[in-house]
Amino acid sequence: MNPEQTPKTPIDIDHLRTWIGRQQMRADYVCSSGAARIAALLDRDEQEYAPGQRVSAAWYVMLFTPTERQSRLGPDGHPPKGDFLPPVPLARRMFAGRRNEFHDDLEIGRRVVRRSEIRDVQLKEGASGLMCFVTLRHEFLDDERLLLVEEQDVVYRGPAQPGGAKSPRKPAALPTATAHKELVFDPTMLLRYSAITFNAHRIHYDAEYAREVERYPALVVNGGLTTLFLWDFATQQAGGRIRASRSRNLRPLFVGRPVGLNLALDAQTGRGHAWAVNDQGETAVLIELEMERP
Repeated sequence: MNPEQTPKTPIDIDHLRTWIGRQQMRADYVCSSGAARIAALLDRDEQEYAPGQRVSAAWYVMLFTPTERQSRLGPDGHPPKGDFLPPVPLARRMFAGRRNEFHDDLEIGRRVVRRSEIRDVQLKEGASGLMCFVTLRHEFLDDERLLLVEEQDVVYRGPAQPGGAKSPRKPAALPTATAHKELVFDPTMLLRYSAITFNAHRIHYDAEYAREVERYPALVVNGGLTTLFLWDFATQQAGGRIRASRSRNLRPLFVGRPVGLNLALDAQTGRGHAWAVNDQGETAVLIELEMERP
């Protein structure tokens, strides 16, 4: 079957698609402790983040963390579906990709409002079986000043099968990297990122659950954590802010294994790619970038 075709399935896609257009609004504050924690995770020197100080909008992951009551979390650690998100009857949930537009910095102490909307719900048949994609759009505003826009593709899959899923299709050939960095995501990095984002998904901290239930060989590195490090690497190398980013999570990365961060940017246009490869040389996260030239 063509992976773009909608398969025949007992899942009531018409019912799930009634969630399209559903909206949610939340408010949060850009706090100094959140900025300090992200800086520490990125191995920056300690400093005071005082009210009024600006920080990168790419640090927005410290905002609007899930605060579902403990008693409502599912077996995987995720909040329940069926309120804002549609009640997709597939067991596993993960991010497939995101698209970001960065308009202005965050400011310590400021109140930020996030307007969210479900834009699409689609069923597809892939190499790993039936998948349901839910697309969300978030707008982050500070007193009506647009800070950033994010679109997320959340994918739901059925239970993991013995032997694991087939490898995804290979992305198009990438240019030669102009900058490269090696690192290993260790358990403390996963713990700190999950703490900053209040992410209780057990594949990032419960090794037995990751292996026995979701059939991964080890703890899974958060896709957002890899993206944060790629954004930071690009910012440090290019010397300017990110204007736009389109990322795809192609395959998981695992704790304790070498990861290569790569960057290829056109110095004239500020456009290019950042990507992370696993210890087998396979692309795990791929980002199209547009940088603000210094």
